[in-house]
Amino acid sequence: MKIAVIGTGYVGLVVGTCFAETGNRVTCVDVDAGKIDRLMKGEIPIYEPGLEELVARNVEEGRLHFSTDAAKAISEAKVCFIAVGTPAGEDGSADLRFVLAVAETIAKNMTSYKVVVNKSTVPVGTNQKVRDAISALTDREFDVVSNPEFLKEGAAIDDFMKPDRVVIGTESEAAKKVMLDLYAPFVRTGKPILVMDPASAEMTKYAANSMLATRISFMNEMAQICDRVGADIHAVRKGIGTDSRIGFPFLFAGAGYGGSCFPKDVRALVRTANEHDYEPKIINAVEEVNFDQKKVLAEKVEQHFGKDLSGKHFALWGLAFKPKTDDMREAPSLVLIDKLMANGATITAFDPEAVGATKAILGDKIGYAASALEALNGADALVLVTEWSEFRHVDPEDIKKGLKSQVIIDGRNIFDANRMREAGITYYGIGVR
Repeated sequence: MKIAVIGTGYVGLVVGTCFAETGNRVTCVDVDAGKIDRLMKGEIPIYEPGLEELVARNVEEGRLHFSTDAAKAISEAKVCFIAVGTPAGEDGSADLRFVLAVAETIAKNMTSYKVVVNKSTVPVGTNQKVRDAISALTDREFDVVSNPEFLKEGAAIDDFMKPDRVVIGTESEAAKKVMLDLYAPFVRTGKPILVMDPASAEMTKYAANSMLATRISFMNEMAQICDRVGADIHAVRKGIGTDSRIGFPFLFAGAGYGGSCFPKDVRALVRTANEHDYEPKIINAVEEVNFDQKKVLAEKVEQHFGKDLSGKHFALWGLAFKPKTDDMREAPSLVLIDKLMANGATITAFDPEAVGATKAILGDKIGYAASALEALNGADALVLVTEWSEFRHVDPEDIKKGLKSQVIIDGRNIFDANRMREAGITYYGIGVR
């Protein structure tokens, strides 16, 4: 099948590459000629495990192409995916300008029946807006499908190739048939393809991310209470996670969620509810708890060192909002850095992938180390912000050698508190005894 994917950001690049991997002929289109040129040279603009190799193989075998020529890609394709950004406005609403601009471009270049698939995360009602935008510019036959993505950064290839489910929002039998054929290779193990109305498909994306964000904020609030009553969040997690009605995923306490999805989608759902005269009390609380949780690491630094941090130097392990990505969008590390620097501290940080992305935001306001252990040199404390696997089993003695004072503030609870304390390190976790 010939496919055009408009937008070569995180979603578009993964989607296009994975469809090419199953034998489709895919053209990924972007208005940024520089980005397309780099992609054609094999330079991948994002860090995602396995993506670079997959792109290279499919380009070499002639199934994956990159272009700025939207007209050609659209006219030749049977299915056109819209995969552009929907940035959040100050009021939390999703900005649909780019989505609707792509819809108009598709309309102007349609030469035959097209299935137009909205892969961007959009509020309920966008399917109809896309349909209206296309109808205003063409008499050609087409269908619009809502097909939300459920890709976790750091595991996006597996998520797409082996999905828990595929959600398709359409009321057209013709479009349904095309989409079922397109996704058939990904659900051979029996995972479901759920066909529903477009509004429900659009709502499913926001509801799923808001539910996961709710679990995170709930555990962070439990950790705050554990800190105050002397309980241990690790034990509490086991105590509730073994209940089959609850389970263990997304029950980790930490320094708050960030990234491109949860913050934006939670706010967008609040905005959608408000626009329909409903005040979503739980979702508002999820966002409020997360906002406060991003301050918790700085509060623990102040608890130990006091508010005046003049002359103090801190090592940060991890900058990205989560491991296996270089994404700094709404990363808790940025909140911590701002607070520590405002109180007079200096910082040296290490992250396996996100140093470049951090420099684009902060420049040389902080120092950057070439390794985790190098970042410790002369630091008054280590603050762990992102739970990269390579941090989990570092020898406490190696940590002690670099630190000026033996203090660890573990924002993801990845260290064994007893082991650290037995090694003579003052250890602070999130809700950990």
